[in-house]
Amino acid sequence: MNAKDFINSVANGKLDIIQMTLDLLTDTGSRYCLIGGLAVNAYVEPVVSLDLDIVVAVEDVETVTKAAGERGFAVEHFQHSINLTSKGSDLRIQLQMDPRYQGFITNAETQNVLGYEMKVAKLSDVLQGKAWAYMDKERRKSKRQKDLADILRIIEAYPDLEKALPPNLRGKLKEG
Repeated sequence: MNAKDFINSVANGKLDIIQMTLDLLTDTGSRYCLIGGLAVNAYVEPVVSLDLDIVVAVEDVETVTKAAGERGFAVEHFQHSINLTSKGSDLRIQLQMDPRYQGFITNAETQNVLGYEMKVAKLSDVLQGKAWAYMDKERRKSKRQKDLADILRIIEAYPDLEKALPPNLRGKLKEG
């Protein structure tokens, strides 16, 4: 079983929703980058997640969401994201709308993530995004703990990046 088959199996995928999303982004000429837990997988040992967090250039969001609806995705608008889902997979595509992430697109590079070639935010940007997510007190505690685990995975593989974290978060890492 290859990596694509694995993630699609875990996501109960009758459809390859990741490839469908990448095709959608390519076909619409949209600038984007992967962030979140699956982006962490581009740099360290992979961990399975059913969330595909993507930042789409603000000027491309309307085109992407319209095309997603036309291709059979359910499109739901939330305060900080637009979620794309399909009955053909349990994987959740989350278009991150927080403007802080827009700058990540410029420095993104093509990486292989679970067998897919896609634009991924550079490592320091992925770490910054995870720090923002962890420090967001409105997020569910379980999500924040996953963010902290992702931060630890990055810092264990790239110890020199720890100095880029805010002091209170560095202290949290030392607590173990």
